[in-house]
Amino acid sequence: MEQKIHQGRNVKRFREMLGIKQEALAYDLGEDWSQKKISMLEQKDIIEDNVLKLISNSLKIPVEAFQNFNEEQAVNIISNTFNDQSNGYNYYPTFNVNPIEKWIEALEEIKRLNSELLKSKDEHIKVLEKLAKDK
Repeated sequence: MEQKIHQGRNVKRFREMLGIKQEALAYDLGEDWSQKKISMLEQKDIIEDNVLKLISNSLKIPVEAFQNFNEEQAVNIISNTFNDQSNGYNYYPTFNVNPIEKWIEALEEIKRLNSELLKSKDEHIKVLEKLAKDK
């Protein structure tokens, strides 16, 4: 059974990874936004495409990251790669090609997303410095 992607939770995860508070994101998105509106948005399973695009532009993260990233699936793939054959102390890896390929794909996606986050770090620091100066 395929697990559902929770886009709001993904927005929250990426925002927190960047160290950006809800208030700062709301400020960056414009006067129609507030901390409470960001909080409510992060609880939604599905977010409208136009709103995802705004957040994507603000956080400098591709829309597809919010739509496709499934942390639980990545964790499950990694943990299912190991087969517990004892009382919990010894793990014997199973070399089933399909889970390993999925595990590698998940790791590559995480690596790609992490790289994009690192590239945008300086830009976000500049935005936060500007926010601090404007207040």
